[in-house]
Amino acid sequence: MSLDGTRAHLRGPGDLPPLVERAALTATRLDFPYSCRPEQGRLLQALAAGAERIGETGTGCGVGLAWLVSGMRNGATAVSVERDANRAAAAAGLFSALAPWVTVRHADWTAIGEDGPFDLLVLDGGGQGKGDGPAADPVALLRPGGVLVIDDFTPSRGGPPTHQGAPDTARLHWLEHPALRTVEVPLAPDLAVLLCTKVG
Repeated sequence: MSLDGTRAHLRGPGDLPPLVERAALTATRLDFPYSCRPEQGRLLQALAAGAERIGETGTGCGVGLAWLVSGMRNGATAVSVERDANRAAAAAGLFSALAPWVTVRHADWTAIGEDGPFDLLVLDGGGQGKGDGPAADPVALLRPGGVLVIDDFTPSRGGPPTHQGAPDTARLHWLEHPALRTVEVPLAPDLAVLLCTKVG
């Protein structure tokens, strides 16, 4: 989720994959500004090329999922869960017509475990260890060597990472997770993601 991600897709150079553009227009129609940004979308597109089973939490209106679909290889499948019923229905309608190998379900983020384990899992809309609730379990959700993407961080400036003057427990949760090898990847001056690979 990015504060101005939807609009960033529609004011860019116009080189978006057609499905991404349609999803961004759907997000605009539903007044949903929080889609992933194009910088992250291009990373998702590249990562999707190496995965057979892809999962995502926090579908929104499907912009990030559309980036994933635009990079998927033949025979790959994807599932995404969205807690808002209207957004889930809009995204499900978009992908059922244009990418029937993709499933969008109306559910809380924790439901993604029913469809794993995954080669690639993109966490948003909960489950990323950023709040007080339970964090996703990469041991259960990822296949060996599977990749986890946690988005919407600002780039850290040295270490240890902090947030609002205190230790950044969300970032540290993933950077220090014993089942993962994690690196922070800056995508823009104000945007970074964590890329994690399951060990073993």
